[in-house]
Order: sequence, then C-alpha cells, then structure tokens
Amino acid sequence: MNQRRRVTLNVAGVLVLLVALWEGYRAAALALGNTWPGTGVSLPIVVRGSGNAAQFPHTWEIVAAFWRPYRGGGELLGTFLLGELAYTMREVAVGFVLGVLLGFLLGVLFRHSPLAERGLMPYVIASQTVPFIAFAPILVVSVNQVDFLPVWMGVAVLSMYLVFFPMTINTLRGLRAAPATAEELMRSLAVSWWTRLWKLRVPAAVPFLFVGMKIGATAAVVGAIVGEISAPSSAGIGGAIFAFGRVSNNSLQLFATTLVAGALGIVTYLIVVLAERRVMRVYEGTGS
Repeated sequence: MNQRRRVTLNVAGVLVLLVALWEGYRAAALALGNTWPGTGVSLPIVVRGSGNAAQFPHTWEIVAAFWRPYRGGGELLGTFLLGELAYTMREVAVGFVLGVLLGFLLGVLFRHSPLAERGLMPYVIASQTVPFIAFAPILVVSVNQVDFLPVWMGVAVLSMYLVFFPMTINTLRGLRAAPATAEELMRSLAVSWWTRLWKLRVPAAVPFLFVGMKIGATAAVVGAIVGEISAPSSAGIGGAIFAFGRVSNNSLQLFATTLVAGALGIVTYLIVVLAERRVMRVYEGTGS
C-alpha cells in the first residue's frame, strides 16, 4: 500500500509540476509581451491573451474541451477521441507484439550464430539511422497496397519498426548475461542448445527483455501516431491531430488530442511495468 501511495503521489506531483510550468510560461509570456526581456526577440510560443483560446489556452480550458461538441454541435470531443483512441490502441498493440517477437527472434539468432550477428547486425543498426519521418509515408502506403491486409496494418508495421531494435539489443545482452559457469556445466552434460536457451539463457535475460519492452512500448505509440498522420485514411489519434492542426481555431481540440496521445504513451508504459512486476515476482518466487 505504501508503494502504491508513493507512486500515486509521484504521478500527482509530476502533473502539478507540468500544469505549473504551462501556466507559468503563459503568465510570463503575457507579462513580457511575448519577448525575451531587454532583447525584443520573440518567445518560442506566442500567447494571445486570456480571451483568445486559440493560442496556448489554460489547462482547465483544454480539459473542459473534452465535454464540448467538437463540430459545433452533436458528438462531444471526448466521445470522438475515445473512438479514435481505440483505433490507435489496436495499431499500437499489434505493432508492439510484432516488434517484440521480431526483436526476440533476432536476439536469439545473433546469440546462437556469431556469423549471423556479424552479417546482419550492421543492417539492423543502419535501419535506425534513416530519418524516421522521411520513410514513414512510404512504408505505410506500401504496406497498405497489400490487398489481404487491413488498412491499419501499415501503421502497425511502422510501430513494429520502432520496437524491434531496442528489443533486439536487450535480448542479445540478456542472453549473454547467463553465468559462464552454468553454461560450461550444461555443455559438459551435453544439454541441447534448445534446453540451454529456455532453462538458462532466457531466465537470465528476463530483466533485459522488459527493458526493451518498456522502451518499445512508448516507441510503438510514437510510430502509430506518426503513421496515422502519414496514412491516407486519417483515422486514429494521429489523424485527429493532423485534422485539428490544419484549422487555426481548433487549437483547444488539438491540445486535448495531444493530451490523449501523451496519456496513451504513459498507459502503455505502465502496462509493461505492471507485467514486469508480476513476472519478476513469480520468477523470484521460483528461485530461478
């Protein structure tokens, strides 16, 4: 209970700090006339004043926007974003699972075959040096050309792309973390490679695997949102951000949608953290 209370207080403290920074910048910008003191240079973000919510609104105005119609009448913004959030969560889940599986398989391959590691690892690393935003539209559109795949699969593949690299690296590090003495003992007993993998190397790699998954959880959300902005369907949270960003008087809706996107990233990370605690509790309880 004390740990839960501490986590709750930490989250609340971070939220209060973020709100204070937001409102503090807003107040300072208005007081200084949107310029740096004594220089006349404009601040990075211009604040238009308390009567104009189109630029840098108050935090409570952003929250209140969820309970207002987003098209001048009819459906509430919060209801609309819930539907878009469900669409994005499907892409994130599929992309995350595929990325974790691909990264794990590559890590196992590299641990088993030094030749494969020397031959393929440079390409794995090089794949992360390409500007992500540059090829995102190409990848999404190309995958969507495959007739038997659903229209959202291109975005899921983009999420997978961001997940598999940290998963590969951490899987490889974890599989190499098995005690050398235990490795030698199993080899001396003629234990098969498959048994050594699942009885020795994978248990030793569990903490490393969750490190890769925690990094990949937030990366999957980024990939899905960027992919939705690039996708022709304009669905999901990314599509909503793109649509609201094109209209200047939709800033409240834009900020509210961005808030939902940030919350999705936090929730996906926390899900992996909770899974890690559950697995590590069982893992430590068995004395593995």
